[in-house]
Amino acid sequence: MHKARIDTPNGPRVCFEAHIERKNRKPLVARFGGIPLQRQRAAELADREPVRVDYPQKELTARLLADTCEICGSKGNVQVHHVRALADLAHAGWQPSDWARVMLQRRRKTVVACDICHDRIHSEQPVRTLTP
Repeated sequence: MHKARIDTPNGPRVCFEAHIERKNRKPLVARFGGIPLQRQRAAELADREPVRVDYPQKELTARLLADTCEICGSKGNVQVHHVRALADLAHAGWQPSDWARVMLQRRRKTVVACDICHDRIHSEQPVRTLTP
């Protein structure tokens, strides 16, 4: 019922075509198929360059690039310690350690710590204080 044959530059092609006749207007025609599927050897691709957007640095990235321990203040070899939620650090009746206090004061779930402080966090030993 909707099968049609159309002429293309590469010869006649078979497609599906639907016509809706309208009064005082051109008919609506919907066509599926009828496209010649031949390789065009002389075709040139003109891909556009992707748009590069420079986003501002994330705050954690800036803290890491500072290369300074936020607990003891030493420079070099820093790592990020992360907790699931700040509520895990603020237990009632519990005295927070130095690293937990830093995270609670800054309201951050991450703290940038040197190797020594990070190891002490995981071994639950007291971390050296900021004042000598």
